[in-house]
Amino acid sequence: MKFDEFPFTDELLDGLDAMGFEQATPIQEQAFPIILDGRDLIGCAQTGTGKTAAFLLPVLDDLVMEPADHITTLILVPTRELALQIDQALQGFSYYTPVSSLPIYGGTDGIAFEREKKALTQGANVIIATPGRLLAHMNMGYVNFKNLRHLILDEADRMLHMGFIFDIQKIVSYLPAERQTLMFSATMSPKIRDLAKKLLRNPEEISLAVSKPAERVKQMVYLVEDSSKNALIRSIVLERKGVSTIIFAGTKQKVKDLERELYRSGLQVGCIHSDLEQLQREEVLRGFRSKRVPVLVATDILSRGIDIDDIGLVINYDVPRDGEDYVHRIGRTARAASEGEAITLVNSPDRRKLKRIEELIESSIMEMPLPEGIQMGVTEKKPGRDRPGRPGKNSGKSGHGKERKGNPRR
Repeated sequence: MKFDEFPFTDELLDGLDAMGFEQATPIQEQAFPIILDGRDLIGCAQTGTGKTAAFLLPVLDDLVMEPADHITTLILVPTRELALQIDQALQGFSYYTPVSSLPIYGGTDGIAFEREKKALTQGANVIIATPGRLLAHMNMGYVNFKNLRHLILDEADRMLHMGFIFDIQKIVSYLPAERQTLMFSATMSPKIRDLAKKLLRNPEEISLAVSKPAERVKQMVYLVEDSSKNALIRSIVLERKGVSTIIFAGTKQKVKDLERELYRSGLQVGCIHSDLEQLQREEVLRGFRSKRVPVLVATDILSRGIDIDDIGLVINYDVPRDGEDYVHRIGRTARAASEGEAITLVNSPDRRKLKRIEELIESSIMEMPLPEGIQMGVTEKKPGRDRPGRPGKNSGKSGHGKERKGNPRR
């Protein structure tokens, strides 16, 4: 359906037209009637399906129909990047409306904190916030949500994974019981359903199947132990010098170590992790977008909430914990009709995760031979324990000679 077929106000439709939005996505077509009708909703949809507009447009329509000079909408998100992305989308959609908004997130200076305080006390209509930063304001006693109409939790699975469950519950305890609550998540785990039961009232449910990776993404794996991963990544990146590359690593320490090693190899490289201030993150992203810094090493905070179209290569230093996270990560490449590569490094303990990913995407991922000079490495062992079937430090065999059933290994 086209957007002008929904009962949105003229001001909102003018904003959509100016942005070149014409056709609604499946999640939007299903969500609009439910949200416009005032019902609670739990939606399972991954990044790239249009879910941001799915919840923003009906909420903005409500604000145009019933203007307010106080906070009417609270959107909770897991990361600063996603808060900024949602706020940017909101500014575009609401260009011809009187709606005001402000993103609230950690890692900023005292001036930003005072600006956030002003918005919270004087009543920006829409607040997009990370839970920890919002609680810092709420604990000071000046935040008033008594007139709140809408609570939206975006990427709820990511917030739970990052340990925000208790922060979310505390925030919700200060909100009016009479409100509309919308929850969006890429996965629908039992924990998500438990949270939905506590926060939502008789919700409608929308579930879109997880999209498969774009066919334009060439997916590859290397079987390699942790001790050889840095050398392998250095080889891969140097071979593709100049290609915009994002490398996802599981911990901020791995991010720091890998960035340091790539820099010593003569590469222009940046990194993003939770220790960086927001201004530092924004500067790194500007360098990456402008191609001045072609290689970016990041934790999973960047796998969602970033919109850069011309990334040529995504490398998974670690196999993602969930298959959906794998789809999110490699979805950073092959966007806007371009082609891309996705490379995943798999150590011995991560082979089961790889199998689950292949089951999810219903496809085998091609195994690549290690470049000349790169050894498979050794499996780290805990003191006093020897796991059968896994190569130890004194083993002369790789332990990876057999192909996994069903995969076209070369």
